[in-house]
Amino acid sequence: MPPHAHPPHAPHTHAEGHDHGGHGHAPAVSSRNESRVLIAFGLTFGYMLVEAVGGWLSGSLALIADAGHMLTDASALALAWGAFRLARRPPDALRTYGFARFEVLTGFVNALALFGLTGWILWEAVQRLRQPAEILAGPMLVVALIGLAVNLVVLRILRGADRSHVNIRGATLHVMGDLLGSVAAIVAAVVVWATGWTPIDPILSALLSALILVAAWRLLRDTLEILLEAAPREAQPVAVRAWLLSHVEGLAAAEHLHVWSLSSGKTAATLEALPAAGTDPQELVRAIKRELAERFAIGHATVEILWSAEGEACALEAEVAETEALAAKP
Repeated sequence: MPPHAHPPHAPHTHAEGHDHGGHGHAPAVSSRNESRVLIAFGLTFGYMLVEAVGGWLSGSLALIADAGHMLTDASALALAWGAFRLARRPPDALRTYGFARFEVLTGFVNALALFGLTGWILWEAVQRLRQPAEILAGPMLVVALIGLAVNLVVLRILRGADRSHVNIRGATLHVMGDLLGSVAAIVAAVVVWATGWTPIDPILSALLSALILVAAWRLLRDTLEILLEAAPREAQPVAVRAWLLSHVEGLAAAEHLHVWSLSSGKTAATLEALPAAGTDPQELVRAIKRELAERFAIGHATVEILWSAEGEACALEAEVAETEALAAKP
């Protein structure tokens, strides 16, 4: 039978693999992410203990707040490590897409934790402004300087990972917040040591909280979009349809087009394609998947050929079937 005479369901195929041209996340990248996150967790958790004790002994809210932030960071990094471990597990009969979305759930939890942390810091800052407490500037400065060095090391480690993952982005945001917290603690320690003006400590803590809230909102927005299966900004359905119609030869129409994010950097799409007269349906499916992968980084695509009474493909199939029937007669 000629290629264009396939039965109606033959062209309804999935993408041939989920990694096109480097757009997918290979195991090597996940392994690198996993090891870097684990190292970052060890450094963060260890210094968090030091900073908590230093903040308590010196009476610095900035240090205590930063220690609380680092506790959230350590938890976020631990969850991220567990998420990467789960994401490497293959799909099973129940979870046919695998466990990749667990990373997004972890990023969502991280964002909520950031909101809770900043709320606590702001509350403590108000209390400190009402009732100023004694601060030991010397120990506070030493601990803050060590914290700055640790945060710089952790940030460098995370920047070497694959930052397209919301987990890596979330952990990086946490560490950047810690970095700013260390800077704020250093400034506060110097001001207290030089002038004795203790309100600088809660004031800088409050300013730091505002910066963290902005980052937390962005992370929350991005993870919610993935959980709600929204189309990525770089692959909006209107733009995808227009591109396919103008760049895929033999495509007469693209109907019921859906694009959504499976997880960070993994996008899926489904559509119904109407071939133009004389177009090989199989070649059309391959061309559509190729454009989706190369132009929009959509590695998982399901393309179904429209076999309606109005479609050219249906008419072509009927014509071929009639010709074969006549040829089979004695």
